[in-house]
Amino acid sequence: MPERPEIKQAADKIKATVTHSPVEEIFFAFERLKPYESQLKNHRITTVDTKGKAMLIRLDNELTIYSHNQLYGKWMVRQAYDYPKTNRQLRLAIHNHQNSALLYSASDIEVLDKDELALHPFLNRLGPDILDQTLNLEQVINRLQDKKFYKKRFATLLLDQSFLAGNGNYLRSEVLFVAKVHPTLRPIDCNQKQLQKLAEAALTIPKQSYQTKGITNNLEIAAELKAKGYKRQEYRHWVFGRESKPCYICSTSIIKDTTGGRRYYYCPQCQKQ
Repeated sequence: MPERPEIKQAADKIKATVTHSPVEEIFFAFERLKPYESQLKNHRITTVDTKGKAMLIRLDNELTIYSHNQLYGKWMVRQAYDYPKTNRQLRLAIHNHQNSALLYSASDIEVLDKDELALHPFLNRLGPDILDQTLNLEQVINRLQDKKFYKKRFATLLLDQSFLAGNGNYLRSEVLFVAKVHPTLRPIDCNQKQLQKLAEAALTIPKQSYQTKGITNNLEIAAELKAKGYKRQEYRHWVFGRESKPCYICSTSIIKDTTGGRRYYYCPQCQKQ
């Protein structure tokens, strides 16, 4: 599933290519949305926002296209009507005279007016966005100490979108590693220094991932490994996807575990219980 940095990167591309001129055509794969094709045609996209893993494409007629990629959704931005060769199913296409923004495989797509957007059940459940520039260290620490969250294990808590919106599997593992916190601990089990480190990692790791297109490892380590010929998936992360490989800090073998059917990774030496 794309996580918050990837959704924001997709939104940036869409915003850069489809907001400069009016929409010439919109295609929806779902019959319930077909009436909106004519309603949105010839209108201008004013902005492309994101909240957590949701994307909000706002138009000048006060309607908003809401989408969530879920597990398999993928946005592509191409020249106008230049469809890629893919086995994916096209769910949404936005065309102007120069470019097309294409959403494949996702099924969670809606068109909402202002009132519907304000009452949207998923958006209303979301906590602060991990890439929100106004989110600060004190706010994250306060949420960690909130009674709604402080007895949840971190392996579960960091996927709870009502806690912080936008985290997923890889960010969960990477944030916990950088903070040196074991995944099975809870906020209530941690001292103030641990909570401080976790809050710092919760802010810095998603931001680095967004800026580097997915690299959460130390950038010097990543650059050195890349120069030695390592593939991107081998230097991209500190621990995620690196089961049985040596920790970059202490050389202990990385462990893979699961909770709720979703995998996470950690170093048993750096992240002691």
